[in-house]
Amino acid sequence: MGVEFIDLIEPTPKLHTKRCKIISFLLGLFLQYATFLCALGAWYFYDFFIALLTLVLAFIVVGIIRSKLRNSVIPPNQREFYYSDKAIAQWYSAKELCDEAL
Repeated sequence: MGVEFIDLIEPTPKLHTKRCKIISFLLGLFLQYATFLCALGAWYFYDFFIALLTLVLAFIVVGIIRSKLRNSVIPPNQREFYYSDKAIAQWYSAKELCDEAL
């Protein structure tokens, strides 16, 4: 009879200082809304069709940034699980930007 081991899942780190919470909040806002803000800015300054192209390009660029942040800080055995932008921002802030959670 084989023994199966379940890998322990490391929980999303908790941020304690106000500075780290603000950084995490701003990074989460960037990951969520940068695509739409770029498209609205292009629509305001240029044209609707350029805004559509900017929307697609910003979607690709922010998606690459999101995946790079996610893969750089989340443990390898947990990468198959879904993480929201807020959780990715908390992981990145705790592991890379703030030294308090270590």
